[in-house]
Amino acid sequence: MWWPTLCKVTPEMQYSPAGPLFALAAFGLYASHDVVIKYLGGFYTPVQIIFFSTLMGFPLVILMLMRDPGPGTLKPVHPWWSALRAFAAVGGFFSAFYAFSVLPLAQTYVLLFAMPLIVTLLSIPILGERVGAHRLSAVLVGFAGVLVVMRPGLEPLSLGHVAGLSAAFFSALASVIVRRIGAVERTGVLMLYPMMANILVMGGFLALVYEPMPGLHLGATAVIAALGFGAALSMIAAYRRAEAAIVAPMQYSQILWASAYGFLLFGEAIDRTTVTGAGLIIVSGLYIVLREHRLGRRSTTPVLHGRSRGFSALWLRVAPFLGRSKTGR
Repeated sequence: MWWPTLCKVTPEMQYSPAGPLFALAAFGLYASHDVVIKYLGGFYTPVQIIFFSTLMGFPLVILMLMRDPGPGTLKPVHPWWSALRAFAAVGGFFSAFYAFSVLPLAQTYVLLFAMPLIVTLLSIPILGERVGAHRLSAVLVGFAGVLVVMRPGLEPLSLGHVAGLSAAFFSALASVIVRRIGAVERTGVLMLYPMMANILVMGGFLALVYEPMPGLHLGATAVIAALGFGAALSMIAAYRRAEAAIVAPMQYSQILWASAYGFLLFGEAIDRTTVTGAGLIIVSGLYIVLREHRLGRRSTTPVLHGRSRGFSALWLRVAPFLGRSKTGR
């Protein structure tokens, strides 16, 4: 099949210029994935969209796992951490899908950009990371940008804003957990348990909110799954061809996609306040990435090793695959 070829890397391919290009392609696919979510959000609750898009993604993930030659079972080595990550998956899915449904695309992305800031803070209790004054200062600047976007006191705080920040938190939590247990847990455990949790939880609530779906909308949930899957494969290919410090900042290209999609498809415009807040968050995030890259082995680099989308329809993580990058297995 084609995806092993895409993700396979040889020594001469590592750190090639193709890495950032794969990352840009991945985040373009993610942006298209989010547009479909926003479109369906005008008709259905996040519960229904999550249930069907995750269900549609199962065959793709199963096909990928069938090619995993590693020995072992799907029993987690760290069941409690795996359970917490599954809980984060459910919370992250619901929060992100709701935020995309009710907020402008660009504003949602700006709130989600707070994820690396939260990763830095969560790395202290979960990973035992020692975060110095430089990174803590960058975190404070980033959260100042979040406050600028949310404009407390000037505009009412909406559930969409709360959902956007919640999605960033849950995604950061899942990312740090992967960094803690990813070296010993099988890819199948890291991929399937969050998907199963979403299907079970959302399926339990589906009877309360279900609306009949025409074939076009049901097909759109399959498109969400396919775009998330393609984006995840592109991210794996990117991280295997370039250093994380080069790949990770490509995430901020999503603000360009959001601006274009929001304007052309939904009549959204980015105001000056959102641009200012986005600038503060992006600058602080870039500083954290570059700082961790400079520290190298003196840091567990939680942002660099966990920087991927935690709220795509498949909840595919880049981190589980990074340990194989040198062999191409």
